Amino acid sequence: MALAIFDLDNTLLAGDSDHAWGEFLVAKGIVDSGEFKTQNDKFYQQYQQGGLDIDAYLRFALSPLSKYDRQELAAMHANFMAEYIAPLRLPKADALLQKHRDAGDFVMIITATNSFVTRPIAEALGVTTLLASEGEIINERYTGEPSGIPCFQNGKVIRLQHWLSDTGRSLSGSYFYSDSHNDLPLLKSVDHPVAVDPDDTLRAAALAAGWPVISLRN
Repeated sequence: MALAIFDLDNTLLAGDSDHAWGEFLVAKGIVDSGEFKTQNDKFYQQYQQGGLDIDAYLRFALSPLSKYDRQELAAMHANFMAEYIAPLRLPKADALLQKHRDAGDFVMIITATNSFVTRPIAEALGVTTLLASEGEIINERYTGEPSGIPCFQNGKVIRLQHWLSDTGRSLSGSYFYSDSHNDLPLLKSVDHPVAVDPDDTLRAAALAAGWPVISLRN
């Protein structure tokens, strides 16, 4: 059973769920609209350029979660899914996931976005195994601090290696689909790397290495 590993944002979705969550918080008046939006956009630009300070970003993204209990957060997220995530779903992404299931592959998502934002999205996509950045939880509430190794750049490789060790699985015959040059460390670790609607840096790297380049949007 080969692993079929997928990035989430701008790969299985036609947009970035992390950035969209920030826009949702601004639109609903949950955070200060001016300052938060400016910072959210700044961090997203840093991510696109490959210079994101992941720890600083996670503290920024997790901070609003600390102000609400789990029930309140779940209600917010349900609205977020309906208003922001549903329009980003891609029929071709659903079909690709199903193609791997039909082939008997083990499907999983690995994403830098925190698990609060992404676990319900993964579940909606029918994917039960998710590796994501984690927020610290104490007494059933988010503290606003990150927990463990962020699932970003080489951190994705480390987190996946830990998961492989825990589950006894291997990367033999594995696939990884991603849009971002930030994922080059993991793309280079699998047997079948695939660039999906890639950014310019990843497109150039994929073409140079002879990797497939596909679109799930067109």
